Amino acid sequence: MITLYRYDAFTAVPGKGNPAGVVIETEGLSEAQMQAIAKDAGYSETAFVLPSEVADLRLRYFTPGAEVPLCGHATVGSLYALCEKGRIGEGDIRIETGAGILPISLTCKDGRIHIGMTQAVYQEKPFCGDKAALAASIGLTEEELDDRYPIVYGCTGLWTVALPIRHLESFARMKPDNKAFPGILTDEPYASLHPFCLETVNENAMLHARHFSNPRNGTVEDPVTGTASGVMGAYYKRHIAEDPDKELLVVCEQGLEIGKDGIVETLIPADPDGQVRIFGTAVFVEAYPAVL
Repeated sequence: MITLYRYDAFTAVPGKGNPAGVVIETEGLSEAQMQAIAKDAGYSETAFVLPSEVADLRLRYFTPGAEVPLCGHATVGSLYALCEKGRIGEGDIRIETGAGILPISLTCKDGRIHIGMTQAVYQEKPFCGDKAALAASIGLTEEELDDRYPIVYGCTGLWTVALPIRHLESFARMKPDNKAFPGILTDEPYASLHPFCLETVNENAMLHARHFSNPRNGTVEDPVTGTASGVMGAYYKRHIAEDPDKELLVVCEQGLEIGKDGIVETLIPADPDGQVRIFGTAVFVEAYPAVL
């Protein structure tokens, strides 16, 4: 029997944050079986823990529809699970992913393990498509976009589109038409869409966001997104921060509109060529037999 664990990432409260499937005992599983498990589980991502010849361990990530190179919340959930089971402990490790070998820090604070995940160096390119169509794809008008800031494709491992929105009240009205995304995001048709604004619910947050999946992933919305929060931290430092030459900690809130509140902290180095780091914790929710 293969056990599937559910961990909610970027929260300490079960039922909040972003749920991830975690499979630890993977010996003998084929790629097709991993995909079948992820499809049946239905989480935005399910992570599979594997041995590695070049790092301390390897993680593979599957959405219900396809394998992806990296997933922040499934990484946090997987490493928290391994800590709870005594497979790894406090300190620094390296993990092999489809986006490269990434350094990880594991620290204990307030009785919980906190995972620091180094992402790839930030990449960015402008969105040159139809802004009205982009706004309409999530049920908004072009006038609701915040034209003080650019719309860009950003990547710290996965491409997402940073879409600035003027006001917080627009977020409750968003209705994504995910199938329309590839025809609008023609430079990166597998990109997801990450609307954000500077108005927040939590006083300590700097950005409020939602995250709508690319249709090939088989999900509609990701509650709290580590990779996209990495993009948003780098975006904030480059386009919004008063002093873009200083190291910056960006706090992103997400998931409130769907009752999955979570917080991601992103540390952006002073060096523009430095790697982004995200931080978060997780909580065990349940375990049950995986369906192959």
